Amino acid sequence: MAKKVLIVTNSFDLHADLVVPLLTARDCAVFRINLDAFPRDYQICQLFTNNKMSSEIRHLPTGASIDLAEVGAVWTRKPADFAFASEDLSAQERAYAKMETEHALFGLLYTLDCYWMSHPVALRGAMWKGEQLQRAMTMGFRVPASIVTNSPERVRAFKESVQGDLVFKCLSSPMLGAEAVADEDRIATGLATTIVTDEMMESLDAVSEVACHFQEYIHKQYELRVTIIAGRIFAAKLHSQDDPRTAVDSRDMSAEILYEATELPDEVKERCLVFVQSYGLNYSALDLIVTPEGEYVFLENNPSGQFLYVEQLIPEFKMLDAVADRLSQEAACRI
Repeated sequence: MAKKVLIVTNSFDLHADLVVPLLTARDCAVFRINLDAFPRDYQICQLFTNNKMSSEIRHLPTGASIDLAEVGAVWTRKPADFAFASEDLSAQERAYAKMETEHALFGLLYTLDCYWMSHPVALRGAMWKGEQLQRAMTMGFRVPASIVTNSPERVRAFKESVQGDLVFKCLSSPMLGAEAVADEDRIATGLATTIVTDEMMESLDAVSEVACHFQEYIHKQYELRVTIIAGRIFAAKLHSQDDPRTAVDSRDMSAEILYEATELPDEVKERCLVFVQSYGLNYSALDLIVTPEGEYVFLENNPSGQFLYVEQLIPEFKMLDAVADRLSQEAACRI
């Protein structure tokens, strides 16, 4: 009997919503954990007796359950804050409940010897922007001149050394932490990659509060979103310079710029594959620039990056099918 696919995500994940029926159509059974409803809507049991372990997860609203020995593939998508049965937990009770839940859940999941897209350990190891830049350089990519520092003096010196403009980029999330606080506590909703102005340079002492990331601004012919799914490459060419709203940061989806499929040079294709595989990832999305001179420049790697919007703009990519194909194939071969 073929094994099942376990999806670990949240209840707002449209990617998972669309992949589940594709897996079902391939005769692949699926169990989904929505972390924003966990553990409130779930029961877990990890039992060690007679030198053996057994593990089960049950979804209380539906009664569906899975024996983790039945899992052949895991798709880890997006995190979320845990939800608990009691809504009136004190701050300390909630902190303790979160720590215990994390230990219980991942102490259970990490026992799985199966196919992962991708393993949480690999995801965490691949998320650090400074390390990404260093690794990309060692693999032959050009990277922008960059600095991460909480020293205003270092930033001023770096600005003097750069020919042209400087940009500020968030290291963790362009949401500026807005996703981690209640609505009433939000003072800003985000910050795109931004060219540093003279006025900003005059306020540079604020850098001493927290380490900040600055890069030289590299002029673009176009940008690339290179999504790698189980060794398959989907390279999207973004005509970001066609609209001033996306000239500096292509993530402004209010601008209807052209996305089209493109073919990477063999050496760039191989470099992207080796970069992603070096982390042990089975999925990742890389952002690159192609300069007016035709040089390929590495910007960053997104080990859990979104891909649905790219497929919607380039329907021939069929990335949802690529995910479903690999998960179902890996589950089927672990009988």
